[in-house]
Amino acid sequence: MITNNVMKQIVALSNKPYVFERGTGNIWTEEYIAKQMLKAHLDKTSDGASRNIEAIEKTVDFINKAIKKNSTILDLGCGPGLYAERLFQLGHSITGIDFSENTIQYARNHAKQENLQIEYRCEDMFQLNYNKQFDVVMQIYGEINTFSGYEREQIFRIVREALKPEGVFIFDVTTPVHRKKSGLSNKWYISENGFWRGNRHLVLEEGFAYEDNIWLDQYIVMDEEEIKVYPNWFHNYTKKDIETIVLEAGFTKVNVINSLTGESNSNESEWLTVIAEK
Repeated sequence: MITNNVMKQIVALSNKPYVFERGTGNIWTEEYIAKQMLKAHLDKTSDGASRNIEAIEKTVDFINKAIKKNSTILDLGCGPGLYAERLFQLGHSITGIDFSENTIQYARNHAKQENLQIEYRCEDMFQLNYNKQFDVVMQIYGEINTFSGYEREQIFRIVREALKPEGVFIFDVTTPVHRKKSGLSNKWYISENGFWRGNRHLVLEEGFAYEDNIWLDQYIVMDEEEIKVYPNWFHNYTKKDIETIVLEAGFTKVNVINSLTGESNSNESEWLTVIAEK
């Protein structure tokens, strides 16, 4: 039986949070969910944690053509090394950073197995302290979208400091078109063994809209032991907005392309690729 206190707790947690409020759960450090995330990364047919393999190959080809030969590259949020390995094989020197120990360990093991000299480090990207060491910093698959304005400014500063003179920062972000197509979720379900837990659990999904193209997909997960909240924040950007933000962050030049791989110039693109020069 669900007690009155549990019901009150669920009702309170389901109220609309303030912008970029943190939850009580962490998908990167909780062992069970971290394993599920790695599994999603390695699914070549899915666009879940990583893009499908065809999109990855096209993105790598685009990045390789956009940068100079034999570049030193810092891959922020590198995951299991799907981009890093391919770029290394094209002649670049790669350092991969990710917050998930489980994912980094997989990347290290796979690189060793394939004899790829890639440096992988399990670190919080907000704590990095590189000084003019890289020709390129990249952050792929919209992680910038998940940052508050303050966090975004922190990352841009860290990236600028890590780049050599005339180095480039390559990243991608979603546009308001993406959210219009995906919409807001509002549902609940019970699972015996799923993404969030390996035992029976209840999941409440909620979507919230905020000003300035900010959105929240929130997951309240309850099992027999606890209730946790996993917020997934998104700040979508127009082309004009991201250009202005990048230049105000101290980059000297910015080129924004209306696609993931430079193939399209549609104004209805769900994604923008940004190339910012120090």
